[in-house]
Amino acid sequence: MGSSENARLRKCEGIVNQEDSMAEKVADAGVKRAEGYLYYVDKQGDVSRAKMARGGKKGGKPEKVLKLGIKKQPGFLYYLDKKGNVSRAKMVNA
Repeated sequence: MGSSENARLRKCEGIVNQEDSMAEKVADAGVKRAEGYLYYVDKQGDVSRAKMARGGKKGGKPEKVLKLGIKKQPGFLYYLDKKGNVSRAKMVNA
């Protein structure tokens, strides 16, 4: 591995670490994801999922997975993180 590739990897690691520090955990949901579904935090602050459209087939109707009732603040993006918990990040263009 050359020195330029090491520098590139360090730069990438720094970007990943910055992204981790930008997110803030809002609630411990512990949602286990099923393959083929899109998970999101809906307008009521609950975790919902919808079947993803694939190969010309349409997606499905959304269904509630977990009722949390999170009060969303403007200027933040709410999402389900890799661990299945609800997190939020400040939107850049808000």
